[in-house]
Amino acid sequence: MSRAPVQLTDGLPTSQRHWAMVALMLGTVMAVLDGSIANVALPTIARDLSVDAADSIWVVNAYQLSILLLLLPFASLGDIYGYKRVYVLGLVVFLVGCVCCALAPTLPLLVAARVAEGIGAAGIMSVNGALVRLIYPRVQLGRAIGMIALVVSATSASGPTIASAILSVASWSWLFVLNIPLGLITLWLTLGRVPATPRLPHRFDACGALLCMATIGLLIAGVDGLGHGSPPWLIAAELAAALIFGLILVRWENKVPLPILAVDLFRRPIFSLSVATSICSFTAASLGLISLPFYFVEVLGRSQVEAGLLMTPWPVLSAITAPIAGRLADRYPVQILGCVGLASLCVGLTSLALLPPDPQAWNIAWRMALCG
Repeated sequence: MSRAPVQLTDGLPTSQRHWAMVALMLGTVMAVLDGSIANVALPTIARDLSVDAADSIWVVNAYQLSILLLLLPFASLGDIYGYKRVYVLGLVVFLVGCVCCALAPTLPLLVAARVAEGIGAAGIMSVNGALVRLIYPRVQLGRAIGMIALVVSATSASGPTIASAILSVASWSWLFVLNIPLGLITLWLTLGRVPATPRLPHRFDACGALLCMATIGLLIAGVDGLGHGSPPWLIAAELAAALIFGLILVRWENKVPLPILAVDLFRRPIFSLSVATSICSFTAASLGLISLPFYFVEVLGRSQVEAGLLMTPWPVLSAITAPIAGRLADRYPVQILGCVGLASLCVGLTSLALLPPDPQAWNIAWRMALCG
């Protein structure tokens, strides 16, 4: 079913667009689902593998860090070798990681398998937006991005429920088995329906990729050390090294023709402010989504199924508002939409922090919905 590379001007014909978009949405479903179901399953994984809750968080960290470290390098590889090739490679690696996760008998092996999954997910997510641009015409980009956002939110919404349902009848390893048949279907559709782009005569910025990974990795290690009581000298060394590598990265990227990180974009205040806002908002949301399952199970004494249901209102409301926001973004200033969303998230997180000692389910649900 594979086809020769094509040069697209403004999207695919309508008859071809739908199947190509299905392939992208299924890949997004897998990458997002594997993160959301793991959050809910952390207490169960910690208990079954006889490890501390603080150690089990690396089941999530390994996946997220792998994605974070490799998003920019994979995006650059997509520019050079073709977005479809990177997407297919990501799917294959992700499937291998799913199999290894399902078979992992110990926490270190599970974390290693999650790293493999994260590598595959980075390949999927790094070129998703570029492929959307190839599939949809420019005038419909807002609608297309809204569809991807809908898939992300709907998957996040169903993730806790799916995880809770599976955990009620089977072990946590079946959470990862779920992605295998879905991944095979996605791979088949991608090979036949997603358009390919020609290879460009640029060299991959390997030095920039290593510097970028070192900067981000050391920064995350330092921040993680602050939360886990690492020696102050070690935290200071990691943060200082991150700063040094970051400065070297900036100087290096200003000299290469196709940089991993487009440093020059940060000279535009609106771009820098947008990036900083995104980092802060996603950090706040992620902290809530990771910590709340432990709070519901270990502090409030709810079951895994109840915890999953209590998590659901957040992504459900995101799923409802995402396509609406996507369409509105084609008509109205995105600054207004962003401010409304950030204000709602702030009020919702504040209300969750002020929960009474023994809240009713409805009292939690409306706060989660407001965050969504």
